[in-house]
Amino acid sequence: MNALDWLIVLGLNGAIIVYGLRRARGTSTSGEWFLGARALPWWAVGLSLFATSMDNSEFVSATGTIASEGLHFLSAHTFGGLFGATLATFVIVPAIYRAGLYTNSEYLEHRFGPGTRVLGALIQIQYRTSVLGLMIWSVYLTLVGVGDLRPGLAWALIILLVVLSGLYTALGGLRAVVATDVLQSVLVIAGGLAVCAAVWHAVGGWDVMMAELAALGTAAEGLAPGLQAADLAHVSSFRGRDGQTSPFVIFFAWILISAGWWTASHTSTQRMMGARSLWDMKMAGVVGAGVSIVIFVFTDMLGLFGRARFPDFAQPDAMYPHLISTYLGVGAKGLVVAGVVSAAVSTFDSMGSSMSAVFTRDIYARFVVRDREDAHYVRVGRIATVAILVLGFAYLPFIVRAPTMLAAFRSVTSVFVTPLLFVYLIGAVTRANRRVGMAGLVSGGLYGVIGLVDREVADVSWLPGWLTGQWEAFLWAIVFTAAGCAFAALHPRWRKLSAATVTAEGGGWLAKSSEELGPIRAHPFDGRVPLLASPALYTGVLAAISAWLVFGLFW
Repeated sequence: MNALDWLIVLGLNGAIIVYGLRRARGTSTSGEWFLGARALPWWAVGLSLFATSMDNSEFVSATGTIASEGLHFLSAHTFGGLFGATLATFVIVPAIYRAGLYTNSEYLEHRFGPGTRVLGALIQIQYRTSVLGLMIWSVYLTLVGVGDLRPGLAWALIILLVVLSGLYTALGGLRAVVATDVLQSVLVIAGGLAVCAAVWHAVGGWDVMMAELAALGTAAEGLAPGLQAADLAHVSSFRGRDGQTSPFVIFFAWILISAGWWTASHTSTQRMMGARSLWDMKMAGVVGAGVSIVIFVFTDMLGLFGRARFPDFAQPDAMYPHLISTYLGVGAKGLVVAGVVSAAVSTFDSMGSSMSAVFTRDIYARFVVRDREDAHYVRVGRIATVAILVLGFAYLPFIVRAPTMLAAFRSVTSVFVTPLLFVYLIGAVTRANRRVGMAGLVSGGLYGVIGLVDREVADVSWLPGWLTGQWEAFLWAIVFTAAGCAFAALHPRWRKLSAATVTAEGGGWLAKSSEELGPIRAHPFDGRVPLLASPALYTGVLAAISAWLVFGLFW
């Protein structure tokens, strides 16, 4: 990269950061800092959801994974994202929203008691800071591979990005984060489409790419077992690294992985709960999922084009930076790297805002310091923002030694996130007693820990691969969590406990801050919601498109 490219990168992202600092001014109350005073419109929340999901690790990890395993990742980017968005905005988050709560962990106490709230909060902090580690590593790979920066300088720039994004997040909270996410989403889209267009043109289009893959056969470096290069263009071809996993198991695992991000992560639910009405929340889910489908379909193709042109490329996670460095010229390269950096900043601020809210409300204010003035908790949230961002660096050793970043993410996610997703769903759609939540998290989490140890630490000979395999683990996590929930629901001493007896007060500031949120709005229209403004209509359209892409065009 030359001086013009760096001017584009620093100029565009610098302008967004300055804008974030300006929007941070005037934020003083907890309702403004944690939830944007519940005044955010659907389009802003939707673009913020997209910007948060489309972090730079998504570009890097998707390209590398598809180059070696194929298009099975498309299941997550179509059906997975849409299912997660629909489950969150139509079922789970409205229950939290109507209860006048600030965090999804707070809802766990509302339904299942304080122990479940603490456990849910700790799971979220672990889960999201691990993703933060993925994003940090992918930024490093891009800055070194495309920007030709020395490792020390690359790390210095990453730390600077963490500090600056943490600064405006700490000052402005969710309102500043969503405002910058809207601009960052535009930059991310422009950068992603620019690299897709450049690589497509350089290779010569889809037919040329497929002919090159077919000519490779099994000769390409690092292909998953049993695959020929041409198989990479089909969702159903990949059968796990052992070659024995059903593609339908992989498909449903991706559904659960994506649904976990949309529902069990306060990074996404915080934005939904900041919407000005329930209709805005649902439309935001449609926008976030819809934009993601369009952009991801294009960017997922980069793994195929990269494998066709570089069959012996041995480092999957370095494929995306290599494509940028090889095929983009002056100016365009700066735009793409600006998008990568912008995606990183978007993730930094999102993680800082959401996880600091979880720590402040669900741990600190609930169990440590229960009744101080509002300004005290806003200040604690600002300090926690910085601590959360620093914690992301702790996961780098685990990520670096994994075959790909995505493999590291998949292995960790099934442990607690999938059980947490199931417990949220049980809480929202049933009247199961208050013991059910903890029983489900314990049984599902215990299975997840055993599976993780078997996969990553010590191969336990008496545990079969079909029980603890990386893909099968997601489905078994649901089974074991459901078993724990069923046991608690049917237990003779617990079955008579009423869910209605559980409250999430904690007293003091937590109760008073909930009163600040004001009344619930169903929608902003006079009378009924018009048909062409129905979120369900557009959800159905996106479902049809997803079905055509996964089971028709690419299966």
